[in-house]
Amino acid sequence: MTLTAHSIIAGANAEAPSVEAACSAAAEAFATYRATSPEQRSAFLNQVADEIEADRSALVEAAVSESGLPEARIAGEVGRTTGQLRMFADVVRLGDHLGVRLDPALPDRTPLPRPDLRQRMIPLGPVAVFGASNFPLAFSTAGGDTASALAAGCPVVVKGHPAHPRTGELVARAVTRAVAAHDLPAGVFSFLLASDGQSGIELGQELVRDPRLRAVGFTGSRGGGLALVAAAADRSEPIPVYAEMSSINPVVVLPGALADGDVHALASAYVGSLSLGAGQFCTNPGLLCLPEGANGDAFVAAAGEAVAEATGQRMLTRGIAEAYTRGTSALRDRAGVRVVAQGASGGEDAPAPQVVEAKTLGGVTDEVFGASGVVVRYSDAESLVTHLEGLEGQLTATVHYAPADVEAARTLLPVLEQKVGRILFNGWPTGVEVGHAMVHGGPFPATSDGRSTSVGSLAIERFQRPVCYQDVPAELLPDAVRDDNPWGLRRRLDGELE
Repeated sequence: MTLTAHSIIAGANAEAPSVEAACSAAAEAFATYRATSPEQRSAFLNQVADEIEADRSALVEAAVSESGLPEARIAGEVGRTTGQLRMFADVVRLGDHLGVRLDPALPDRTPLPRPDLRQRMIPLGPVAVFGASNFPLAFSTAGGDTASALAAGCPVVVKGHPAHPRTGELVARAVTRAVAAHDLPAGVFSFLLASDGQSGIELGQELVRDPRLRAVGFTGSRGGGLALVAAAADRSEPIPVYAEMSSINPVVVLPGALADGDVHALASAYVGSLSLGAGQFCTNPGLLCLPEGANGDAFVAAAGEAVAEATGQRMLTRGIAEAYTRGTSALRDRAGVRVVAQGASGGEDAPAPQVVEAKTLGGVTDEVFGASGVVVRYSDAESLVTHLEGLEGQLTATVHYAPADVEAARTLLPVLEQKVGRILFNGWPTGVEVGHAMVHGGPFPATSDGRSTSVGSLAIERFQRPVCYQDVPAELLPDAVRDDNPWGLRRRLDGELE
């Protein structure tokens, strides 16, 4: 590997990366980095965004070459990546994420006096982040997990994804320059890639088991995520794993939406969302619940026409394309499943999109990563609720609705709240806005911990924990909880916001 003054970067052609060196450096950096002020940490995050932006051309070229994704998509990812970093820079500067609460002493309270109590959130410690295959920038080296962990005050060790090693290393070097510009310790950020002869799985397992790490962020398959969860739980000191895993993101079309709307336009939009980016989105609409009857039949026919005209796009890796082909073949072979339509293959690594219709949900609710959709019909609101209650946890649920559907929608909402992290109306789940109100998470197995989000400013809370200071002398109090409030934070004083 290459050791620089301000980072540990192991490139694709380097010697086997050392988890020991990266985790040791992260542990050594933690005390200094967690002590940075909101202004210092905010400036650092903005600098990371600036450095990535300065390498835009090289990053776009590398990511397009490695992923096969179109230039416009990758250019958008650059903007999303820098936008996330700048959003967290603003969050850190404002300081609300510290959650400061002050309960002043009440020495005269009866029957017992109250001590002086002060609370703030502190960073957990060094964090491991696993780069995702389907977002070489926005969910990878300096993506949302890295940005939120750095914002919380946690050094980050990134395991780069083998599908885009050059892109990952370019981003890592941009982050490294920002670390150097702010004279931060070497281990604030490290980047590791498995080299020839080394298994990426072995590298990941070793990383998660390192006792100096305090949390893990992961986006990928259910099998990969659960393996990391098991490794983290098996440690002598277990740590949280925030793994985003599998989701089929049900879409419910209510009768009024078909009766009042343009069925052909709705079906075309469905296929557009299903096939976007070769279907390689964690929010891809893999299941569509459609009412029985003539309008539902018309939708299925229109969706079939749209799929038949579609051509497969190159998938991220040959392994992903092969897994998609196996998954779609297994769907077609199931009893009670008929093929609505199949598009054309775009080449060896660009298998055809498809839509099938299933009589029941049995055996058709496993995620097929790619442009494959399952349609299930329902007879009434009661059968629809039964369908939805039988589903596993999901990232999203979408409802297509007209005013005539208000009572059915009111019945559905409590069911969906128990199943998903984000509920959409009259839209499509592909496309996740980065903002303060976004939730990109959901009950298991959509994520390993449904109490959090991997997108949006709330993501910072995954890498923090609360500490209470009771009757601590004023001269020893951390800046965030001092009476004079030197950081100018919004704080809750005796239950009321200052």
